[in-house]
Amino acid sequence: GGGAFLQGWAGGYPEIVKENELFERYYRELGIVPAGEWDAFMAALREPLPATLRITGYRSHAREILHCLKEKYFRELQDLEVDGQKVEMPQSLSWYPEELAWHTNLSRKILRKSPLLEKFHQFLVSETECGNISRQEAVSMIPPLLLDVSPHHKILDMCAAPGSKTAQLIEMLHADMNVPFPKGFVIANDVDNKRCYLLVHQAKRLNSPCIMVVNHDASSIPKLQIDVDGRKEILLYDRILCDVPCSGDGTMRKNIDVWKKWTTQNSLQLHGLQLRIATRGVEQLAEGGRMVYSTCSLNPIENEAVIASLLEKSQGALELADVSSELPGLKRMPGITKWKVMLKDGQWFEEWKDVPSNRQTQIRPTMFPLKDEEKLKAMNLERCLRILPHHQNTGGFFVAVLIKKSPMPWNKRQPKVHQKLTQRTGDTEATAANSGNGSDCIIEEPTLAENEESKKMQELQNSDTEQSKKEGVCGPPPSKKMKLFGFKEDPFVFLPEDDPLFLPIQKFYALDPSFPKMNLLTRTQEGKKRQLYMVSKELRNVLLNNSEKMKVINTGIKVWSRNSDGEQFGCAFRLAQEGIYTLYPFIHARIINVCIEDVKILLTQENPFLSKFSSETQKKVKDMAMGSIVLKYDPDPEKPHDLQCPIVLCGWQGKTSLRAFVPKNERLHYLRMMGVEVFKAKRKEEELENKTEEEVQHRLAQTEEGMDVEDKEQDLVPKMEAKIGEESSQSPVESSAMEIENKIEDLDQSSKNANTHVSQESRETDARNVKD
Repeated sequence: GGGAFLQGWAGGYPEIVKENELFERYYRELGIVPAGEWDAFMAALREPLPATLRITGYRSHAREILHCLKEKYFRELQDLEVDGQKVEMPQSLSWYPEELAWHTNLSRKILRKSPLLEKFHQFLVSETECGNISRQEAVSMIPPLLLDVSPHHKILDMCAAPGSKTAQLIEMLHADMNVPFPKGFVIANDVDNKRCYLLVHQAKRLNSPCIMVVNHDASSIPKLQIDVDGRKEILLYDRILCDVPCSGDGTMRKNIDVWKKWTTQNSLQLHGLQLRIATRGVEQLAEGGRMVYSTCSLNPIENEAVIASLLEKSQGALELADVSSELPGLKRMPGITKWKVMLKDGQWFEEWKDVPSNRQTQIRPTMFPLKDEEKLKAMNLERCLRILPHHQNTGGFFVAVLIKKSPMPWNKRQPKVHQKLTQRTGDTEATAANSGNGSDCIIEEPTLAENEESKKMQELQNSDTEQSKKEGVCGPPPSKKMKLFGFKEDPFVFLPEDDPLFLPIQKFYALDPSFPKMNLLTRTQEGKKRQLYMVSKELRNVLLNNSEKMKVINTGIKVWSRNSDGEQFGCAFRLAQEGIYTLYPFIHARIINVCIEDVKILLTQENPFLSKFSSETQKKVKDMAMGSIVLKYDPDPEKPHDLQCPIVLCGWQGKTSLRAFVPKNERLHYLRMMGVEVFKAKRKEEELENKTEEEVQHRLAQTEEGMDVEDKEQDLVPKMEAKIGEESSQSPVESSAMEIENKIEDLDQSSKNANTHVSQESRETDARNVKD
């Protein structure tokens, strides 16, 4: 978010001594840095990280933003001098496709010194708020690129917060903007309830009906079921991103306190959790599917040791993919095959048999390299990749790409999928198959309590599920335990086949017969439906079949909002801007094609009179009933200097006026893309203007009714991302941030008391586990 931007473009930190003798001793001994490069490696770690940004969003829009950045902002910086020094031009990352990622060494100090730079900075902050640019560390962009995603893939992002990688995945699903509902989807999970709202916020900016945010412990994320031609089957994912919690020593350039806190203890504590999460991932991977395992750590205990154990116990079901030819231009080191284990007192162990019994809880056999040379060679650990900071001025990072060849050996005894499955799909069989694993049984099966709970849930469910299935309700899970963490989420209720609500909407907008109305849902079971959301048919399938075992934080994009004024004109629901690109292909009425001049008027004036628009537009409006409308701009290839991507805006036609219903930050975005100067140096007038803007927004809010679930997230986010002093990006409907913030305070307590999967000590490590 914008706030992160401001911090990230900062130069000065309080001086922290960037020394850690143990760190140096450890990594020198392990030899992960090539001979002769040690000093360069350490020097790079002590330099602040250059700010990197990625242009987000779908193809044609992303290209316009890129065009705007290069032709306008970079051009203006070209010959700029500050204090007699030429300003360094931002550079694109050579290995990122289509020039959509850039890095810049501009520090905050410099940004303040030149109005041109301040303008560039405001552009970055504001576009970040709209979600068109994302501040993302260069190395963190790698895993989604190596996941090789197609629009039909079912994807699981296991440890997804704060969501910059998730955003990349969603973009890949929507590679073709003309397909409103790609067949694939992303299920983005995070163990931390509050961080889930960050995810929701990131994903929301992309307005996709194909993303669902869920809140589970990744190491025991439930197996989901879907309906396939009337049969229940386990949902297996085509692609899994497994970016696990880690010690974060690859992020020292950004997270300075890692210098003080680094010890080998962190890695030893995290190894088991990382292995459990990765194991849970490969269990749910489809045959032929790909899982990317990544950490922002350089440590082989968290990296190669985890991958080697996973390969070893997979007995040939998994193999490492050779990705050396992917992402040409990315400098990388191969994975290593030999390493040792060190305790925090500096004591080294070469193999498991050397570990004294009083240390055998801290150090596990899976942390050591394989002794069997043949087996080790067959693993091809060199196919993993490690990014060293000094090779291309980045953070440190590790990635391994796994391909699943056949079911995991402990899943082999599962009943064939075609039979009717038991509710706890295959978990009991897994326990049986796993008991033969000897002392070191890593796959943690459900504890007794969990099985008890699942029995209870099943009884509850059997009576409820069939009923609520008929009603299309996916309620919050019945289990009490779930409610400890965070808000009690509203249920997801699909619109019944014969809901009288739908007919006037269908008529008013002349919706295409192919419109998938069964994908419409609301978040209330009783009372007036205020907002209508939409998910893809595939996610509907997931929601309807798993409501009792899945804690869904959010899914669906808003497509219609109740607007009582509209009732007298034949439709009580107005179009919502965030869902318009999904909805637009199905709408056949109330569309007005506007020229670029009209668009400028719509976006710069609050409620302009019809007389201000082009005569074409006035003519079209004359024959149309009042109410919600679609305003569509199509680029003219004959005028290459005009905006070259199509724009769809939601509007409202009054008696004598025409207005756009578009949140402020999006307005500014479109205006910038059209070359309209929206930059103002911070002045008193602007504050005044913001006040009147707020009054207008307030009046708009009066015409709306009630608050909906999203506003929970919208209010949470400012608290979680640092506050931004630039523009407020209120959308017409907002709610009081206070109650939500209070909820967060309470939440803090309850999640502290909650029973998580790690000991206290390693929970503190978890708090430091850094993912950008």
